[in-house]
Amino acid sequence: MSAPPPSIAAAIRARAIDSANRVFLRARDERWTFAETFREACRYANLFRLTRDASQPFHIGVLMDNLPAFVFAELGCALAGAALVGLNPTRTGSALTRDVEYSDCQLVLVEARYAEQLRDTLRSVPRVRVLTVDGPGPAGWPPLEAALDSVDDTDPDVAIDPSALLMIVFTSGTTRAPKGVLNSQGRLAMLGWGASQFMCHCTAEDIVYCAMPLYHANAQILALAPPLIAGGGLALARRFSKSAFLADVRRYGTTLFNYVGTPFAYIMDTPALPDDADNPLRLAYGNEAPRQYIAAFAARFGCEVIDGYGSSEVGVSISRSADDPPRSLGRAPGVKILRPDGSDCATARLDAGGRLLNPDDAVGEIVNTGGRAFFEGYYKDDAATQERTRNGWFHSGDLGYVDAQGYIYFAGRDAEWLRVGGENFLARPIEEVVARHPDVLLASVYGVPDPEAGDQVMAAIALQAGAAFDPAAFARFLDGADLPPRWRPTFVRVAPELAITHTNKILKRTLQREKFLVDRIADPVYWRPRGAAEFRAFTVEDLAALRERFQRAGYADRIDE
Repeated sequence: MSAPPPSIAAAIRARAIDSANRVFLRARDERWTFAETFREACRYANLFRLTRDASQPFHIGVLMDNLPAFVFAELGCALAGAALVGLNPTRTGSALTRDVEYSDCQLVLVEARYAEQLRDTLRSVPRVRVLTVDGPGPAGWPPLEAALDSVDDTDPDVAIDPSALLMIVFTSGTTRAPKGVLNSQGRLAMLGWGASQFMCHCTAEDIVYCAMPLYHANAQILALAPPLIAGGGLALARRFSKSAFLADVRRYGTTLFNYVGTPFAYIMDTPALPDDADNPLRLAYGNEAPRQYIAAFAARFGCEVIDGYGSSEVGVSISRSADDPPRSLGRAPGVKILRPDGSDCATARLDAGGRLLNPDDAVGEIVNTGGRAFFEGYYKDDAATQERTRNGWFHSGDLGYVDAQGYIYFAGRDAEWLRVGGENFLARPIEEVVARHPDVLLASVYGVPDPEAGDQVMAAIALQAGAAFDPAAFARFLDGADLPPRWRPTFVRVAPELAITHTNKILKRTLQREKFLVDRIADPVYWRPRGAAEFRAFTVEDLAALRERFQRAGYADRIDE
């Protein structure tokens, strides 16, 4: 078994020598060998060093989809001794402004389609320099390619310590803004090596299909790093597309596919064809795929699926085996389910259908009592780092339970947490936006079950006296707010008043339990199905159709529990 490279810089330098003529990067009809990739990365590295402001942290932001420029910029940072900041294109306005400021970007490379979005963001941070990628940008922002023409493609020959910061990866937002997870050169190299050795078994003959965003930890650890370290190939999809998936796999000859969250559900929603299994894919691997689609995906596309558990911090890792119980995450030595006081939760009791019978006693926080694993901390947030690693353990913040055989199950988050499309976030920031609507008196936001996986966002609102709910206007209001698309409510319940506790707190768990069940509640409910421009009344007939979707997915108990 080969040893892990000490750094990402060492990995690309090694590949440029021993795998020089092997194709590494594929995107649409373009190809780059390892040697060509290295030379491009050197150009980026030399540009970054030439234009560096030595009085500021050497941080380079990238705001783009999965373009080759993202890979070149990241490897350029590795060679230059800089740190890459992966900015999330779904964050806009003040949220994006905060991310750029917090992460101390001195230069941002922006894809043309996000240039106007960034220009509005940077009005309050004029010190940040910008280069545009893949098209023209606003006046005054020079194109990246022209800037690269002024530098050569020789190795900057910077000595890189494995502990040097290479990338800041943002977590999903919680009560505060997203935190930046620190990723040193050595950490990413070790995690990529581990993934290639023990999870996807990546070799020089493999090509990874990367449709998950490169600014996310999943794509960094499971897509980019393994072929870089193993000498394989990386095929980029600008964005995930269920209709393009199989065509891309065949087009690029990809053997590996990394994922997080719900892609299986969307891919399986495409019409099945007799030759679907006629493709080079041998393995799909990732975490938190909908249980009901894992075996079906493997059978339809003729590949193996390895599904596990993980987070941006990589403080807890749990992997499944083929014979593990349905819905379980697998076993993990040192991982326990703990109460807030640090004591062990009760062993979960499950019925014949796998339903948890003692949630109040069994559900607790998933904690790695063996240590902090690969978590290196949060950028400029010692308090959050210490909270996450108190007692020398890694506290995930996720809820779970463990059965008598030691199998761990994911239980989600408390009523404040939502998980949509693989992204975790809290309800409070959404509530604050909804409450700004002039007709809203009180608002409560919470997660309700999604028939595929995770949650859908639901809001319950009480209106100002004399106000009436306007579905079209409410949709326009949400679309115009600083809310990422996944944070926007799918369901809205309009109540004359919201039940509160004796301490004047909204009874969110009651609302969450009642969901959108219009056959049981008197309040009108509106919904906005995926792709719809506005809300419309959610009827008893709509509920019946939704129940059938849950039934087909094997989750009938989630809607009526």
